[in-house]
Amino acid sequence: MYSLPKLERFEQNVASKFNIYNSIFITLPFDEINNTGVLLPLFADICEHGYKKNQSPEEIFDTFVIKYLENPTEDEKTSLMFRFIQYVERQVVLFDAIEDASFDVVNNMEGRGSLRNMKERAEQRFKKDELITFLNTFKVRTVLTAHPTQFYPGSVLGIITDLTEAIKINDLNTIKELLAQLGKTPFIKKEKPTPFDEAVSIIWYLENVFYHTIGEMMQYVQKNIFKNKTSLDNDIFNLGFWPGGDRDGNPFVTTEITLKVADRLRTAILKCYYLDIRKLKRKLTFAGVEELISSIENKLYRSVFYSEGTIFISQDELANDLQLIKSLLIKKHQSLYLDEIENLISKLNVFGYHFATLDIRQNSKMHQTVFQDIINTKPELFPSNYNELDEISKINILSNIKADLNEKDFENDVTKKTLSSIKAIKSIQERNGELGCNRYIISNNENALNVIEALSLFQLTNWKNPSVDIVPLFESVEDLQKADKVMEQLYTNPIYKNHLSNRKNIQTIMLGFSDGTKDGGYLMANWGIYNAKIAISNMSRKYNINVVFFDGRGGPPARGGGKTNQFYASLGPEIENKQIQLTVQGQTISSNFGTLDSCRYNLENLLSAGANNQVFHHEENHLTTKEKEVMQKLSEISYQKYIDFKSHPKFVPYLENMSTLNYYAKTNIGSRPSKRKQSSQLNLDDLRAIPFVGSWSQLKQNVPGFFGVGTALKYFEQNEKWDDVQNLYNNSLFFKTLLENSMMALSKSFFPLTAYMKNDPEYGVFWNIIHTEYLETKRLLLKISGFTELMENYPDGKASVAMREKIVLPLLTIQQYALLKIKTLKESDNPDEKQIAVYEKIVTRSLFGNINASRNSA
Repeated sequence: MYSLPKLERFEQNVASKFNIYNSIFITLPFDEINNTGVLLPLFADICEHGYKKNQSPEEIFDTFVIKYLENPTEDEKTSLMFRFIQYVERQVVLFDAIEDASFDVVNNMEGRGSLRNMKERAEQRFKKDELITFLNTFKVRTVLTAHPTQFYPGSVLGIITDLTEAIKINDLNTIKELLAQLGKTPFIKKEKPTPFDEAVSIIWYLENVFYHTIGEMMQYVQKNIFKNKTSLDNDIFNLGFWPGGDRDGNPFVTTEITLKVADRLRTAILKCYYLDIRKLKRKLTFAGVEELISSIENKLYRSVFYSEGTIFISQDELANDLQLIKSLLIKKHQSLYLDEIENLISKLNVFGYHFATLDIRQNSKMHQTVFQDIINTKPELFPSNYNELDEISKINILSNIKADLNEKDFENDVTKKTLSSIKAIKSIQERNGELGCNRYIISNNENALNVIEALSLFQLTNWKNPSVDIVPLFESVEDLQKADKVMEQLYTNPIYKNHLSNRKNIQTIMLGFSDGTKDGGYLMANWGIYNAKIAISNMSRKYNINVVFFDGRGGPPARGGGKTNQFYASLGPEIENKQIQLTVQGQTISSNFGTLDSCRYNLENLLSAGANNQVFHHEENHLTTKEKEVMQKLSEISYQKYIDFKSHPKFVPYLENMSTLNYYAKTNIGSRPSKRKQSSQLNLDDLRAIPFVGSWSQLKQNVPGFFGVGTALKYFEQNEKWDDVQNLYNNSLFFKTLLENSMMALSKSFFPLTAYMKNDPEYGVFWNIIHTEYLETKRLLLKISGFTELMENYPDGKASVAMREKIVLPLLTIQQYALLKIKTLKESDNPDEKQIAVYEKIVTRSLFGNINASRNSA
């Protein structure tokens, strides 16, 4: 099968199967009206041809009505739209399940980027010792977040899983039953999920995917690379977790929720161990071993099912018992079933009793509110002129402040939550181990004072030498540019230096792509982070601090996603890269890590990217001074173009009035509000990156993934400096990856959908600005790459994107039609509020299918 080109494997195993199963699906009646499935392909065909003829969504839908419906009422038309949405949503699920089922056939699981390939390359190049050293120190941490970019209800996730399994074995009867079940199962959550609901949804992936995949990968490394002769002490793969701990802009995350999520994580991992032990008990029926296994099983069972937090077997006791069983198997039982016991030991070493490390995150602005409240409530702790002091003076005071504050002494809710969250960290560490919760992330970090404020919160709650890493998150272009100076202030502060010493001189720093892109545009965000990493790496080396970068990379290219492994492989020796840490969210969790095959494939590719940098291509990917100058110029031009665009008087009104921005808050797909401050006036700074990026995506304009790139490249073309950017593209994997990710954003744009806007008296000029930049970017990306089509070097990915776009085209058309109707109704002399409400519901419902269809944007 692998001898076939990847595109052919995709066509045979995904495209063809979708056409077959979809033909079954659209004949299934989901309600008393059974012609929806017949009408949908006809409507899809009219959409496709209509956009080729430059028709508007309104003209396309009206053409369909005239051709296929007999004088329908307004209610009949909207009812059909809802039924079309129902079908398209489920077609997206069907396509997801088929792609998941075919993943191991379309992708070569043992090919480039796999563990086996890494091992064989090391052997061929006589680098086995270097690989062992690398694997003893390098880590990959995927941090699962609850950012709402895809949230199927649990019932739908279950159907997807069962459908994937049935498709793998071509079980037509089961497939038909599951498709019928899918048609009758609601997709929409009537209420917003709580942070705990989000946590439970994501823990499903921990239990069913990550637990098994990471265990097998660790065992492969131990057996095939370390050959069981040397011990692998490093937990190469570990997991982070944000639902229940991410307080930034989410008032629904309480201390009670945080503790509840930590308990659920511990119970989940103990349940996984218990199920493994039950399987082992059927095999390890030997004298001296059977009794040990039975004892472990009993204690784990009581800890999971008959306990309200009481643990009947400690982690150390479980580890010692498993080691004892292992030694008995070797000494007395011919090493029978040794692999299974070693697999469980590997899992225990990685997952402990915490499963995934629960990160606490809060915005620096909230800390400022908290400190003002503490100053007002406990004035004796601070000098009377504290608020008038400069940053250095405040740092000196906070560095030495000590107290034992009780949250009950404060009335301000934010202060109560913040102080109690510090105590929650200590409580979680006592129950789940230190790795249960040992990081405090400060988003919107602007200066050294923000970090010292966070550290002093621990001192103010009487926690001496806290076993917690303080992680500043630098996001805006300005903050990235001064990040190294901020870190120098911290490295030279005696109290913070002592804190780092207690944390093994390891400093984790988070860098945010999403808000960086929203702030400075695509090229500047990426180049700003690249430069910040170099500057921080140099500063950290100067003070003998081991810096670890944690990337808020999100999902689509506009949020830092795209070909993630290629991005990490492109980082040169100037950037400290002993760990890869990145956030994984929404559809990226299900698309990249949703099945055993995709999870293994993507984790191995991330590890391989680290090996490329440190073992195989250590001195490569080094940008020359000339290349950096070109990159800087490109970023500056792109940045100015984006800033001018963002400053356009129609920028915010366009998003508010012509996009789906205002509908994100109504979708009930996430617990967190879409804005940081709940004011009626839209402030771009308060707007979250997800609705910002998502609104452009719904318009099929994907501005954050390309805007400014074309203008920057055009400057070099017009000034006869094209060879400079061409050489940069040819020689720099970093730059090539940036442009390829931008191509992905362009390939998911579809301007005919909104072409009617070019004639709008208010927004026509603004739409043309976007369209012109899109055309220039596309032209010049094709020129620099030598391609005739976007994503030409990823034919299977290109085909997947094309199929998904074709599936959702009717849905996009309906959404635009509804938006146009709302606009017309609101502008009329006597607006029909009831009709407006119906069309608003259509817009909101259509958001889901579009969002979920973008699954492969990561």
